[in-house]
Amino acid sequence: MKKLLYAGIVGPPLFIVVFLFEGFTRPGYSQWRHYVSQLATGDGGWMQVVNFLVCGTLVIAFAVGLRSALRGSRGSIGGPVLIGFFGSALLVAGVFVTDPALGYPVGASMVHTVHGMIHGLAGLAAFTLLPAAAFVMAWHFSSAPGSRRWALYSVGVGTLLVVMFIASTTVSTLDERGLWPNAPTGFLQRIAIIGGWTWIAMLALHLLRTPRALTAGLGRQSGAQVTVAV
Repeated sequence: MKKLLYAGIVGPPLFIVVFLFEGFTRPGYSQWRHYVSQLATGDGGWMQVVNFLVCGTLVIAFAVGLRSALRGSRGSIGGPVLIGFFGSALLVAGVFVTDPALGYPVGASMVHTVHGMIHGLAGLAAFTLLPAAAFVMAWHFSSAPGSRRWALYSVGVGTLLVVMFIASTTVSTLDERGLWPNAPTGFLQRIAIIGGWTWIAMLALHLLRTPRALTAGLGRQSGAQVTVAV
């Protein structure tokens, strides 16, 4: 099961590399203005669809490995379950492509479809589940001697995800209504994605470097019994 942690090291960074490459090379696409998921529309959109599916699958595999690594410690159920559902949300986002918006694809009319609505709900779920997982992992690390930095890092990432998601959604609405043309929707969303997805990879790497005995004891206080996992 420990080998499944490697999926967390591969999947999220690969997702970032692919959407950045696509964003820089796709004609008419603006990484400043457009959502990452809009890369799944227009010519070459299949690449971002595959990117969602591959990342979602690898994140789910990582969640299984995470459950094994944390078994018997604080948050050993909540953290992996939330990350697993996050991976599932990415799969849904890949299957149900978003609608044209903010002038992309170039020349496409802005429409609202059922599959676009499902994609939007999947995005909302993803940006709710991942920060929740980060907060649970912060709680997990808070009881481990010497893991204060990891607890703070996890809280910081969870907060970043919430703030940037709200910010990107707000400026996108202003752009659509013509109140803030060319608003930095994509830029703000990329801050959230790069921060959150990188946290998953760093968490996987940290757990792979942590001896099993220490990992299993993260929920213990010195001289105390193991806290019941939730």
